[in-house]
Amino acid sequence: HLYNMGLAEAKAVPQLPTFEAGIKFARTEGIISAPEPCHNLKVAIDEALRCKETGEAKTILIAHSGHGYFDLAAYDAYLHGKLKNYAYPEEEVKKSLASLPKVPQT
Repeated sequence: HLYNMGLAEAKAVPQLPTFEAGIKFARTEGIISAPEPCHNLKVAIDEALRCKETGEAKTILIAHSGHGYFDLAAYDAYLHGKLKNYAYPEEEVKKSLASLPKVPQT
């Protein structure tokens, strides 16, 4: 909804950089994030670095949920080089989206 209203942006981020951002966040803030909000962290970190480089003042808001407790195995796999970047095939995305029920817009 926020995206459709033009109030939020959407960006795709590969899996490995998101875990890198999660590790950085854990080391700086002391919070182990679930993998899902690490995508937000990666984009926020990149945007903050871009603003630092350009001198632009900007408020960066992210959604953060989960605590990562049940995801420690994923971090272990990342830290041992067992995770790989995977781009879900666009054709499969289109096929999946086509099967979703139509929801009335309000």
